[in-house]
Amino acid sequence: MGTGRRATAVLAVAAALLAAACQRPAPSPSPSAPPAPTPTGPRAPAEFVDLTTVDPTVRTDIRYAGPHNFVGRPIDGYAEPRCLLTRPAAQALHRVQTAALAGGHSLKVYDCYRPQRAADDFVAWAKLPGEQRMKGEFYPGVPKDRLFADGYIGAPTAHSRGSTVDLTLVPVSAAAQPAYTPGQALVPCTDPAGRRFGDDSIDMGTGFDCFDPRAHTADARISDTARSNRDLLRRLMSAQGFENYPLEWWHYRYVDEPYPDTWFDFPVAGSSLR
Repeated sequence: MGTGRRATAVLAVAAALLAAACQRPAPSPSPSAPPAPTPTGPRAPAEFVDLTTVDPTVRTDIRYAGPHNFVGRPIDGYAEPRCLLTRPAAQALHRVQTAALAGGHSLKVYDCYRPQRAADDFVAWAKLPGEQRMKGEFYPGVPKDRLFADGYIGAPTAHSRGSTVDLTLVPVSAAAQPAYTPGQALVPCTDPAGRRFGDDSIDMGTGFDCFDPRAHTADARISDTARSNRDLLRRLMSAQGFENYPLEWWHYRYVDEPYPDTWFDFPVAGSSLR
């Protein structure tokens, strides 16, 4: 082939490659790279309420405002042990509570709105491999460096949008649960009810925030009683528009959430409400 023909052929190939590149769709963002939180002010929009103003009968055990959680201390952003939610989610939860009470149970919430700074606190904690004081209870069988990869902790989280709750059911007649004392002997969250921490929840097969496959809502290894109780909670919540996160029996998101694309960062405190 002559020099002129060779140059022409090279230019033709280059043009074809360029045309193909222009038609090829841009690569999708990595699924491991979550969307950046939307900057928000120090106070909540008017659409947020304290759950007690909508339904004061729902019990609360806000774990991240105290030391009984997988980190072992109060989490950044939890100035008070309150359940803040968007009004539509709180009103839907009130309807769930009405149905639960009719069956002899009450809802008990462990976590509601979660500031973005709390999710950031979890990320910072995850980078400290030696900080594992609560491993014996909350992730006895899972290495700490797998907690994010396996989906047990996420950042950002749907909780920061204000319409997601972590909760359980307790008997209406349940006595007050024992108080947690920092430093007390830890019992695996996967132990049978009666041996693990004395939460007043009906038996759900594991404790709250149990980072273990047995906490997956449909895990086959739990007892018939625990499975029935999880199904009861799911029916009650689904009937009012909540969707379960399959890796955590306690985690429910209100599907028609009013802020699906905003991750808020105002603190959990009464002063944050308008």
